[in-house]
Amino acid sequence: MIKTKKLVIIGDSAFAEIAYEYFTYDSEYDVVGFSVESAYLKSNELFGLPVIPFEHIEQHFNPSDVEFYAALVYSQLNRLRTRLYQAAKSKGYRPASYISSRAFVWHNVQLGEHCFIFEDNTVQPFVKIGDNVVLWSGNHIGHHSIIQDNCFIASHVVISGFCDVGRNTFIGVNATMANNITVGEDNWIGLGVTITRNTEQNKLFKGEQPEPAKISALRFFKVKE
Repeated sequence: MIKTKKLVIIGDSAFAEIAYEYFTYDSEYDVVGFSVESAYLKSNELFGLPVIPFEHIEQHFNPSDVEFYAALVYSQLNRLRTRLYQAAKSKGYRPASYISSRAFVWHNVQLGEHCFIFEDNTVQPFVKIGDNVVLWSGNHIGHHSIIQDNCFIASHVVISGFCDVGRNTFIGVNATMANNITVGEDNWIGLGVTITRNTEQNKLFKGEQPEPAKISALRFFKVKE
């Protein structure tokens, strides 16, 4: 793919490394470096590229030439990613988005800025996605649904039609939203949780691990020890 734009990735965590791979091999962006707040700077180089203190990023990357992506996950219920996204914008940098070439995003989906959509996502007609949203791999976002700003949707989540997911919400692996559900802002919905009615803001729904059976796995499957 021809590289027509330059990008600096904010962060140096696993997500930053993943973002580097996707932007490098499946986008028009040429990654030119990384940036981390000084207090968390561990190395001056990553993938042979410079890692610059965020406080001095303008001295190394011109905001008129370089866009940014803040590759941070759901720390502090998405507040950390949101803070650095807003801080980079305030320095004059333009936010970049990534949409996998292997994602299905219908042509009339309304997509905000600074979003990251991984492979195998299905985003159906009339969906609206706000700013600073992450859709990890393999999700289904049903028709006419809305995902508000600063959300993080983990893998293999099903959001059915006409749902409204509130700001800053995290939805864990394999969670399911029934049709016509409104999820309040600042919700944490754990892995495998099924939501069948509206939720209020600032609610936590745990994904509980079941208790193990009294019989052991080896005995159940008649494995001789």
